[in-house]
Amino acid sequence: MLEEWIQAACLELGIARDELDRGLVLDLARDVAHNVARPGAPLTTFLLGLAVGRGTPVRDAAARLTALAEGWEGDRRTEREAQHRAAGDA
Repeated sequence: MLEEWIQAACLELGIARDELDRGLVLDLARDVAHNVARPGAPLTTFLLGLAVGRGTPVRDAAARLTALAEGWEGDRRTEREAQHRAAGDA
């Protein structure tokens, strides 16, 4: 059933089926769902698509997002973002 859906969706959007690495996308979604939050999975895969549409190689973008998700620690991440913003303001 899933493969039929993928074929139909690709046809509808004019995308060649071989452009989709199903395992890569599903692995990324799993990593985000388990390490960040379930709702982050579809949103992150959408962001992956946007990045690829803007020219980032899919494997590079997925690897970066996977590493981010695997190392995700909400409180520490928020602290690092605040430090990064403060450094940018200086």
